[in-house]
Amino acid sequence: MLITLLHTAKDHCATFDNLRDRISPGTKLVHVVRPDFLARAQGGLDDALAKDIAKVVQSATGPVLCTCTTIGAAAQSANAIRIDAPMMQAAAQVGGPTLLVCCLESTRAPSRQLLQGALTAEGSDEPVYELCLGEFWPLFEAGEAEAFRAVVAGAVKAYFSEHPELSAIVLAQASMAGAAAMLADLPVPVFSSPELALRAMIG
Repeated sequence: MLITLLHTAKDHCATFDNLRDRISPGTKLVHVVRPDFLARAQGGLDDALAKDIAKVVQSATGPVLCTCTTIGAAAQSANAIRIDAPMMQAAAQVGGPTLLVCCLESTRAPSRQLLQGALTAEGSDEPVYELCLGEFWPLFEAGEAEAFRAVVAGAVKAYFSEHPELSAIVLAQASMAGAAAMLADLPVPVFSSPELALRAMIG
């Protein structure tokens, strides 16, 4: 099986190669890295950007998984799979109040829209809280992955200590997935997108 992955950060290549090696060694992954798409999307997803994303998706070989939440809707319109869709569905099935965590303002609206849609599909009207940790994003951009994961996990734990009524936590961006292991001691499920998405693609 061959899957094309559309990334906006090269760090995701190793993440998905490692996941593939662990859960489906026979699957071939083709990585397309376009950081310019994320940079352009900070001002909104305009028609020109959407067309450029569509060109990449439609010229790819095999099914396409878009690993960037910010451009996910545009990629989905071009028949790619959004990385966060399986995660949001899983979180919605838990029920109860959910915390949505992101590190980019451009991620907030598309992530919340997708999560709200999944909750509605489950017949849930439970609240969604948001925690935006934009101050930590420069660490990820600088390649300080370990420090990035640690501060994200620390902030989530601090938030949970003040909101113990939460039933689930969603780490909206693939870049945040490493923090999930550091949150394993919380008494509620913590969802991250890469493995759920790749398993969904493999079937």
